[in-house]
Amino acid sequence: MRRSRRRNYENTESKKGEEQEVCALCARAVPPHAKSSRHHLTPKLKGGAQGEVVRLHQVCHDAIHARYSEAAIAQNFSEVMSLRADPELARFVAWVRHKPDDFHAITRRARDKAGRRRGRSA
Repeated sequence: MRRSRRRNYENTESKKGEEQEVCALCARAVPPHAKSSRHHLTPKLKGGAQGEVVRLHQVCHDAIHARYSEAAIAQNFSEVMSLRADPELARFVAWVRHKPDDFHAITRRARDKAGRRRGRSA
């Protein structure tokens, strides 16, 4: 039986009096209407199902997974500071910081990303 692959988009509804959430990668506010998701600092596939989770803009989350495999994230990027310190992600963060808080764009997979591609083989 095939499992559905549902995207983990969430529109966070902030309650009156609560502070607005902030993206852990780019440090911009995450408005209630913006696409956002929860990122497991240690991927669930690598034992992080019960581990620490941070809120990210969907474009920031996509940027991480477009560049690195689950194994690379588990080994090298299990802390927010290590994600921010990475030169490739630092360039992305510098670029996205000037975008509106609810900015979203389709993210392409990096050509040199390690790991197997999902989907059908040609």
